[in-house]
Parts: sequence; C-alpha cells; structure tokens
Amino acid sequence: MSVRRARKTRRTRGAWVALACAVGLTAALPATAEAARQQQEQYTAKQVSRFLTHFYGKTGPTAWEREHLVSDDLKARAAEAPPGFDLIICHGNRPDDIDIGPVTTAQSAGVGWATVHLGFGPGQETTAFTAYVDLDTAQPLKLLDVNCAPPES
Repeated sequence: MSVRRARKTRRTRGAWVALACAVGLTAALPATAEAARQQQEQYTAKQVSRFLTHFYGKTGPTAWEREHLVSDDLKARAAEAPPGFDLIICHGNRPDDIDIGPVTTAQSAGVGWATVHLGFGPGQETTAFTAYVDLDTAQPLKLLDVNCAPPES
C-alpha cells in the first residue's frame, strides 16, 4: 500500500470514528440532560444547609430575611404568635448562638428540614426546634415552616 493510500485510509477511518462518537454522544445527551434537569428541580441537602445557616446566622434572622425569605403562611402565623414569642426562632429571647444540625431531604415530599439549636450563653438554657424548607427550585429557598416542639433524639 502506498503512503498516500495509507494516509487516506487513516483519514477515512478517523472520520468514521469521529462520526460514530458524535452519534453516540448525541444519543447520550438527552438522557444526561434529563438527569440534570431532574436534579435541578429540587434543592439539595447541602444547599438547604447553607440557606438555613445563612438565614439564622449566629443570633437569628434579620428583618429583611424575615420579610423576604419566609413563606407567607409562616409570616401570618408568626404575626399571630403570643406577644414576646418569636415563632421564627421558637423562643421569646434572642439567642447568643445558633447552630444548624444535619439536613434531611424528602425528595418525594419536596421538603427538607434540620434541627436548629439555640444557645443562650455558657451554663444557660439550650433549646432546639425543626425548620422546614421547600425544595422546589422553581422558587428561591424560603423558610416554609417551623415545629417548635423539641425534636426526638
């Protein structure tokens, strides 16, 4: 076989390999895109953890966060809470420290939650409650609900 013919054969073979790869990749793209789309439909536990950590900060949410990052239903319930009780932090006093526990997500229910631990200084009371977040990525992350009953250990 001449050098010229060998080069042409390699180029032709290379073109066929490139075409086969492109067709294979194109066929795989819809499945990959669908998986990515499904993953993008719900927030992850890591995203929820970051949100709750930022939202509660070290001593509780700011007025802006309460206005813009809390569901309307929870805001309405918080407005009806007894005087002196802050439903968003499930306590009447401002804590010295807030820690967010591990986040659990129920993808089928579209909800994520974590235990929020409130500390009121060395040797003082500590308490905990559960905060819930909607996982639907069609909306920005918001505090959906709280359960002020201490979580079961």
